[in-house]
Amino acid sequence: MNKHYTEEQIIKILAEHEAGSTVTQGMPQAWPAREHLYKWRQKYAGMSVSDVHRLRVLEDENRRLKQIVADQALDIVVSRTSQKSTQAQ
Repeated sequence: MNKHYTEEQIIKILAEHEAGSTVTQGMPQAWPAREHLYKWRQKYAGMSVSDVHRLRVLEDENRRLKQIVADQALDIVVSRTSQKSTQAQ
């Protein structure tokens, strides 16, 4: 089953895991795979829910800015090739 966890759920799961709960204790269906825990711990270790929300906002802004730069670079390439083709004629 492919379950998506919210940031709040991830922080809660990591807090429970750090408190000593293991994947096999409690409700096994509610726990994600161990691989997810390790990835989340690398990314979200020591963060609060508000920190995770801020991280998400910054990642979205970074993605949007990268897209703008890529669009501008493409416009420059197209402009240069059209200038070269008009100069060659």
